[in-house]
Amino acid sequence: MVNVSVHNISFTQFKLNGFYALGEWRPFLFIPFFLMFVMSIIGNSVLLYVIIANRALHSPMFVLIGLMAVVDLGGPMFFVPHLLLSFLFDWNGISLTGCLIQMFCIHYSGSCQSTLLLCMALDRYFAICRPLLYHKDMELSNILKYMIVPLMRNAVLVITMIVLVGRRFYCSTNVIDHCFCEHMAVVNLACDDISINNLVGLLVAYVVVSLDFLLIIVSYVMIFTSVSKSGTGHYKALHTCITHIMVITSTLTFTLIASMSHRVKNDFSPSSRTFFSTMYLLFPSCCNPVIYGLRTKEIRLQLLKLIKQQKTVPL
Repeated sequence: MVNVSVHNISFTQFKLNGFYALGEWRPFLFIPFFLMFVMSIIGNSVLLYVIIANRALHSPMFVLIGLMAVVDLGGPMFFVPHLLLSFLFDWNGISLTGCLIQMFCIHYSGSCQSTLLLCMALDRYFAICRPLLYHKDMELSNILKYMIVPLMRNAVLVITMIVLVGRRFYCSTNVIDHCFCEHMAVVNLACDDISINNLVGLLVAYVVVSLDFLLIIVSYVMIFTSVSKSGTGHYKALHTCITHIMVITSTLTFTLIASMSHRVKNDFSPSSRTFFSTMYLLFPSCCNPVIYGLRTKEIRLQLLKLIKQQKTVPL
C-alpha cells in the first residue's frame, strides 16, 4: 500500500487488491474463475452459433437471446483475463485511464443486459397478449425503437458516472480493495467529497435496473392476467416467460447485493463484497446459455440436431 500525506498529489496508477485476505489460498481461485470463464465463452459462443446458423431461429425472440449472448460473451472479457493473471502472477496494476475504461465497459454491458431483459419481456407481452399483431409490433425497426431510448439513457448515466470518477482526487492510497474497477470501490479512495458520485451511482443502479425491472413486472402481470383469462392456449408461450424470470431473478439479486454492499453498513468482509460483484457479472454469463439452451425447446432441438450432424461427419 502506498500512502501520501501531501494533498497536491493524486494517484494515476492503482493496485487491485481483491481476495488478498485469502493469503496463500488466493492463487487457487484461478481454477473456479477460469472454469466459469471458459464455460461462459463456450456456452455463449455455441448459443450464438446455433441462432445464427439456423434460419428457423431468426425470429425476434431468438434475435434478442442472441444479443444477450453477445453481451454475456463480452462482459467477462473486460475483467476476467486480468483477474486470472492476478491470481497466477500478482499482475495487479492498472492506470486511472485503464480503470475508467474498464469501469465504463463493465457498467454499460450490465445496463445493456437489463435493457435486453426488458425487450424480452415486451416480446413475450406482444406474443401472448397481441398475437395477431406480433410480427408487426416486433419488426426490426420497432425493436430498434424500443431499445434506442434505454440504451441512450444507459450511456448518458454511465458516462456521467465515469466522468465524475475521473474528476476525483486520489491522494490517500492507490490500493483498490477489489479485483476490478467497481465504481464505489474506486470512489471510496477519493480524498474529496463523493456525495455526487454516490448519488449518480445509485441512479445508474436503480434508475436503470429498478426501472427496467418494474416495467418487466408490469409486462408479466399483464401476461399472466391474459393467460388466466384465455385458458390453457398460451401456456406454451408462458413457459418461455418462466425462463426469462429465472434469468432476471438471478441477475437482479446479485446486482442489488453488490450495489448495496458498498453503500449500506454491513458485516460483509471485503472478499465477500468482491465475490458478489464478480458473480453479478460472471454468474449470468455462465448460466444464461444453459437456461436458454435447456428450457427453450427450439434452441434445444437445433442444438441436438447440430450434435447429431457432427457425429455423422466421417473422420
